[in-house]
Amino acid sequence: MLQRFALCSRLRSRPAQANVCPLITRAVSQTKFPLTRSHGKSFAHRSELKQAKRVVVKLGSAVVTRGDECGLALGRLASVVEQVAVLQNQGREMMIVTSGAVAFGRQRLRHEILLSQSVRQALHSGQNQLKEMSVPVLEARACAAAGQSGLMALYEAMFTQYSICTAQILVTNLDFHDEQKRRNLNSTLHELLRMNIVPIINTNDAVVPPPVPNSDLQGVISIKDNDSLAARLAVEMKADLLIALSDVEGLYDSPPGTDDAKLIDIFYPGDQQSITYGTKSRVGIGGMEAKVKAALWALQGGTSVVIANGTHPKVTGQVITDIVEGKKVGTFFSEVKPAGPTVEQQTEMARQGGRALASLLPEERGEIICRLADLLTEKKEEILNANKRDMELATSSGRLSTPLLNRLSLSSSKLNSLAIGLRQIAVSSQESVGRVLRRTRLANNLQLEQITVPIGVLLVIFESRPDCLPQVSALAIASGNALLLKGGKEAANTNRTLHQLTQEALSVHGVQEAVQLVSTREEVEDLCRLDQLIDLIIPRGSSQLVREIQRAARGIPVLGHSEGVCHVYVDAEASIDKTLDIIKDSKCDYPAACNAMETLLIHRDLLRTPLFDQIIDMLRVEQVKIHAGPKFASYLTFSPSEVKSLRTEYGDLECCIEVVDSMQDALDHIHKYGSSHTDAIVTENEETAEQFLQQLDSACVFWNASTRFADGYRFGLGAEVGISTARIHARGPVGLEGLLTTKWVLRGDGHTAADFSEQGSMKFLHENIPVPQRNLS
Repeated sequence: MLQRFALCSRLRSRPAQANVCPLITRAVSQTKFPLTRSHGKSFAHRSELKQAKRVVVKLGSAVVTRGDECGLALGRLASVVEQVAVLQNQGREMMIVTSGAVAFGRQRLRHEILLSQSVRQALHSGQNQLKEMSVPVLEARACAAAGQSGLMALYEAMFTQYSICTAQILVTNLDFHDEQKRRNLNSTLHELLRMNIVPIINTNDAVVPPPVPNSDLQGVISIKDNDSLAARLAVEMKADLLIALSDVEGLYDSPPGTDDAKLIDIFYPGDQQSITYGTKSRVGIGGMEAKVKAALWALQGGTSVVIANGTHPKVTGQVITDIVEGKKVGTFFSEVKPAGPTVEQQTEMARQGGRALASLLPEERGEIICRLADLLTEKKEEILNANKRDMELATSSGRLSTPLLNRLSLSSSKLNSLAIGLRQIAVSSQESVGRVLRRTRLANNLQLEQITVPIGVLLVIFESRPDCLPQVSALAIASGNALLLKGGKEAANTNRTLHQLTQEALSVHGVQEAVQLVSTREEVEDLCRLDQLIDLIIPRGSSQLVREIQRAARGIPVLGHSEGVCHVYVDAEASIDKTLDIIKDSKCDYPAACNAMETLLIHRDLLRTPLFDQIIDMLRVEQVKIHAGPKFASYLTFSPSEVKSLRTEYGDLECCIEVVDSMQDALDHIHKYGSSHTDAIVTENEETAEQFLQQLDSACVFWNASTRFADGYRFGLGAEVGISTARIHARGPVGLEGLLTTKWVLRGDGHTAADFSEQGSMKFLHENIPVPQRNLS
C-alpha cells in the first residue's frame, strides 16, 4: 500500500469509449512509431532526441498559471496536453510534473471568501450597499489542498479528448528517501506506463515542509521544488529526456533582458561558472539556478535535458514536439562537447572576418579571388579525388536521382570554367564596395553620398552542387560579405576540400574566418532561426529545398526562386532552324538546370506542318519524354501521356507540349503556370517579339535565344549566387551587384536641422553633383 501517495488512476468505466482501450492504443501507437533504447547514457546531440522513448515534461508555475497568479492559463495547458497526447500516441511513455495546484486553489478560495463576505454584508446592510471587500493573505498549503482535485480534474478532462487516461501521484521528499516507498513509487509508475496512462506528478504541497537550503546528501538531489522533483523522477524512472518548461527561452550567459545576454544553445557540465543568474520568475519557488542544478544532476544520471519557454505557444509553436523532433529550441544539456565551434560562434567569427574583408583594398580582395582560381587548377587532382569519393558513396547508396548525381559530379573542364569565372569576378570587384552611386550638395559644406556596402552575413544553403562553393565564396569576397556555407552531406568530401582551398586563399590577407563551412549536425530549419546573426539566406538547390527555407526563415530575407518552370513559345512566324536549335539546347543541354525548358508552347497554326513534325522527331531522337497539355491532347487521336500539372519542373529529359492560339494566349499561359524565371519566344516577327519582351513579367525574357543563357557566367557576371524571381532588390541571375546594399554618408561642418527651419539662417540647395562613371574596360 502506498500511504503517502494520493493515487487516482481515473480508470472509471466508460462504456462509450470501450473501443479505445489504452492497451490497444499503445499497441497501435508502437506499431506506428517503434522506439527502443537502452538507458544509461544521455544523448550527445539534439538530433538523437527523436529516439527518446520515456519523456518527463516539467511544467513550471509560470507556464501553468495566469499572469495574475490566480487561476490557470487554460490555453497554454491545452497546447501542452495536445502535444503530450501526440507523443504518447506515437508510442512514447510520457510523464508530467506539474505546478499549479496553489494557483488553482487560491482562485477557488478567493472566490469562496469574496462570496461569503458579500452574502454577510448583504444580510447586515439595510441599504444593500456593499462595502469594499478585502481578501486575507492565503496560506499556500491551504491553497494547494483546495486546488489539487480541481487541477487533476482539468487534466483528466483535457486528456480524455485524446482518449488518454491520466493518474495523479502526490509525493514528498520522504517518499524518495524511504526505500520501501521509493520502490512502491517506482512500481506504481511503471505499471501506469505499461497501461498507457500518463502519470501527473506533483509535490504534496498541502503537507510538504519548507525547503531546506543545501540539503542534498551524498550526491542525491533533495526535493525542494518541482525542478528537483522532475530531475529526481527522471533519473529514478530512467527517462531518456526531461523537458523543463519555464517563462524564459532557455539558459542565458547573463540575466535575460540585459544588453549582452545571449541564449545558450548547448550547455555543458563545467560551464556553470561562466553563468550569471538573474532573479527567479514571477511565481514558483525555484529559479534558473535551481533549474540548472536539477538539469545537471539529471544529466549525470543519464537523462538528457532541455530547458525552454512554454508560456507563449502562439510564438514558440509546438515547443514540446519540436524538442523531441530535435529542433533547435531552448537550451540542450549535453555531456559531449564538440571539437569545433558552434554555428553561432562560426557566424560571429564570419561577421568579424567579413568586416576585416570589407576593409581591404579592392586590389587585395581581387588577389584573394585570383589565388582561389589558381588553387582550383593547381589542386585539381585533390579536388577530383574528393569528388570521386562522394560520387562512389552516392552511387552505392542509391539515394540520389540521375539529375542530382550530374550536379554532384566535377570534372577538369568544370574546374577550368570555374577558374575563368572567378577571374572575371576578380576584375569586376575592383569598383564594387564603396562605390558612390549618388552625390548631392544639400547646402554649403554639407554634402551627402549614397555608397555601396556589403549586406553583412550571408547564409548559402546548397545541395549536390560543390561547384557552388568557390563561386559563391568568390562573390562574397568580392562584395566584402561574410559567408556561412551549408552544403549537402552527399558532397561532404568535395566541400571540405574546396573550403580548405578557400581559406588558404583568404589567408593571403589574414581574413580566413570570413568564410565558414557549417559541418555540425545543424538542421536547415535551425539555421533559418538565427535572425539576429544572419542578414540574407540564399538557397541553391531543388524547388522543395527553396520552399522549405522560405517557410522556415523567420525575419531573414530569402533570395531565390522556388521553381524553374521555363517556357519556349514557338510563334507562327518562327524560323525552322532557329526553332530546332533553341528547343534542343533549352531542354537537352543540361536538363537538371533551373533554366532548362520545361514547357514548349506551340502556335496552333504550326500543328501538322513540317516544322512541328521535325520538333517531335528531334525530341524523340534526344530521348525526351513528352507529356501532352490538355489542348494539345485534344488535337491528337493517340496522344502521349497527358500532363498531371502544367506547373511541373521535370529536371530531366521530359517536357510538356501545349498548344496556344496566339502570342497573347502564350503570355496568359506563362503568367498563369510559369514561375517568373526564364521564358523565350522564337519568331521572325520583330513586333510580336517586342510585345512578348515588354509584356511578359519574368526575371529573364529572351527572343530567339535559348533559356540556358539565364546564367551569371553567361551574362558576364563571373558567377552567380542564384537566380531570383523576387520583385525587390535583385532579380534574375544575382552576381556581385546583388550582394551589395547602400548606406548614406553625410559630411557637414556643424550643421543642425534647426538651421534650415523657417526661423533658420540656411536654405537647402539639393544640387546633384555628377559622379564619375566607372571604367568597365
